[in-house]
Amino acid sequence: MKIMKKFIRYYRPYRKVFLFDMICAFGISIIDLAFPQILNYLNATLYLEDPQTIRRAILVLAAGLLVMYLVRAACKYYVSAQGHIMGARMERDMRKELFDQYERLSFSYYDKNNTGEMMSRLVSDLFDICEFAHHGPENVFISLLKIIGSFVLLCWIHVPLTLLLVVVTVAMLLFSLRQNKRMQATFMENRRKIAGVNASLQDTLGGIRVVKSFANEKIEREKFAESNERYLTSKIDNYHCMGWFQSGNNFFQGLLYVTILVGGAYFIAQGTLEPVALATYALYINIFVTPIEVLVEFTEMLQKGYSGFKRFNEVMETTVDIQDAPDAQELRDVKGVIDYKDVCFSYNAEESVLDHINIHIDAGRSIALVGPSGGGKTTICSLLPRFYDVDSGSITIDGKDIRSLTLESLRQNIGIVQQDVYLFAGSIGENIAYGKPGATMEEIIDAAKKANIHEFILSLPQGYDTYVGERGARLSGGQKQRISIARVFLKDPKILILDEATSALDNESERHIQKSLEELAKNRTSITIAHRLSTIRGADEIIVIGEKGIEERGTHEELLQLDNVYARYYRLQFEGLEESA
Repeated sequence: MKIMKKFIRYYRPYRKVFLFDMICAFGISIIDLAFPQILNYLNATLYLEDPQTIRRAILVLAAGLLVMYLVRAACKYYVSAQGHIMGARMERDMRKELFDQYERLSFSYYDKNNTGEMMSRLVSDLFDICEFAHHGPENVFISLLKIIGSFVLLCWIHVPLTLLLVVVTVAMLLFSLRQNKRMQATFMENRRKIAGVNASLQDTLGGIRVVKSFANEKIEREKFAESNERYLTSKIDNYHCMGWFQSGNNFFQGLLYVTILVGGAYFIAQGTLEPVALATYALYINIFVTPIEVLVEFTEMLQKGYSGFKRFNEVMETTVDIQDAPDAQELRDVKGVIDYKDVCFSYNAEESVLDHINIHIDAGRSIALVGPSGGGKTTICSLLPRFYDVDSGSITIDGKDIRSLTLESLRQNIGIVQQDVYLFAGSIGENIAYGKPGATMEEIIDAAKKANIHEFILSLPQGYDTYVGERGARLSGGQKQRISIARVFLKDPKILILDEATSALDNESERHIQKSLEELAKNRTSITIAHRLSTIRGADEIIVIGEKGIEERGTHEELLQLDNVYARYYRLQFEGLEESA
């Protein structure tokens, strides 16, 4: 009931459409119930008159019935068209809410969940919810009206025979409830397994270049076949349940007709039921049985929609661990003074990544973080824009704790250039403009010039309108990196994070991009993570991060004179090259 209450709130914006949909459904039910009564009335009155009277009444009768079924057709159109449109709009609303929730969730959620599974919730789950949202209330309402209405009229015709039908119907209901529990479990398993198929597909297609470079198509086929087979197994279990459910209900429906024929024959023999009345009774039985069939089908739809909404609700109820404080203020007039004060952090409770880290960076100054992989360099940078929150201690910008600032204003003032560049499907111009939505073409071109990519873009047949391909597949690593730098130039932040921005490039590309990065870092507070020590010689301070935290700090020359960790790294990178030269 708790989940259903949450589901019902999505009807609120469409109350009028829903109400009229139910009125139309009521009209359809009343007309369907009226026909046997009209026929019964005509059998008892008009059809007993002389032929001349019948002929005179035919036109009036035809006109009345025609109007009645035109009204029914109009109601059916509204139920089918507007009802579906209402369901589609509810699906849109839920999809928007789910996407917004995905946008709010922090990196820690994405660390634990697969993109393919998230897409499954966003697409296939919500489709089933949409079908249930429209057909559910309408089918239940029409079916209950017909069942109750036909039951009352059946009792009016013959009570004892109707009581026999009630016994069969109750047995049918108990059977349905029992099978329903089994179906619910199988539908939930279906949802999990199709999410696994989507996850496998997304993983393989996302890394298709790696797959082909290692000629591992066979391995990926086997992995996909395994998840596909698991889904098939869950579907087979599901269809076995559905088969038992539908065949059992079909048997009970047949039993209803057997009860009418046998019971009707008995009561006719007893003289308590007229053969003509039994014919009318049979017409109502059809009206009684048809909505029961609809309810049986609705049960399957209910389980699919319920399972989908339950998975949807799991995401919507996930706590957003990184969010604005109630009294959060905007970060304005940024100078760029950064302080890490006694910062401790761990991705899980068992293993500490940062332990009592203290770093001070003056406005406009540059620091570089070096050290072995896994030491916490990227983590230090990820804490500044609050991709994760510190466990203890604090990080301040211009003396303001970043947790007291709005996330939007904080991140707008921080520019990040990463080693793994992500370009969105679209044109080069659109990807640069991502740094400042609504930027003019002149601003985009100016940013491209500063990133030393303008001439290359103009050499392309379509210039700034050139399509970059999925994740920038049509561009080289250096070209993608310079586009990402242009994006940050356009954003124009006061604080800059360079996360191994040149480590994956060749020497020539590195030289070009290093110039762009030096231009980008002017008059900004910058934090650079680098494995190539040649790129950080000019940093105002170099901090060596090791397993025990900060091991050394100082300028390039000071650290070489210490002849310790940094000096050893430096010699490993350059002395071998000098000797071979």
